[in-house]
Amino acid sequence: MAKLYFRYGAMGSSKTANALMVNYNYIERGCKSRLLKPRLENRDGEKIIRSRIGLEAECGFVEDFLDEAAKDPDYVKQYDALIVDEAQFLSEEQVDRFADIVDDYRIPVICYGLRTDFQAKMFPGSRRLLEIADKIEEVKTVCWCGSKATHNARICNGVVVRDGDQVMMGGNESYVALCRRHFKLGMLKDTAGT
Repeated sequence: MAKLYFRYGAMGSSKTANALMVNYNYIERGCKSRLLKPRLENRDGEKIIRSRIGLEAECGFVEDFLDEAAKDPDYVKQYDALIVDEAQFLSEEQVDRFADIVDDYRIPVICYGLRTDFQAKMFPGSRRLLEIADKIEEVKTVCWCGSKATHNARICNGVVVRDGDQVMMGGNESYVALCRRHFKLGMLKDTAGT
């Protein structure tokens, strides 16, 4: 049975690498999968999904895919799976449309993204996925202290930033995953030397 999946994790938890590996597994088995990302996500250029470890693949835009699917319902049927990266940037309507694809066409939709922003607040796409996904899985990573990282700290000049727009594109230069304790304290490293 096809399902709507939400696989979430903090920055640097290998969500994108996992998405690319899942895509590869479908291709290796002779299936036709489609990698997608929201148009807003442009760090790696248009229509490219790239992980921090160097894996990459071509992709399409969520908006274009859903527009085409609305015009031609048979368009969706050519795929065995849809894999969506940066799903936190989806709108609630887009999440609902992917759920309809799962239900109406029996095609799995596997979404990867952040649960919360740099202020520990939900993204609209993530909130909706947590509300309606059939299967929710955490992709884990660790804080500098070795504890499980659950928060995404925005950094500037080596300091945790607490204010600003919810969306600011960036990678390791702008964000770091921290445990809740060190997120609250704004600690990016052990300052006591222990």
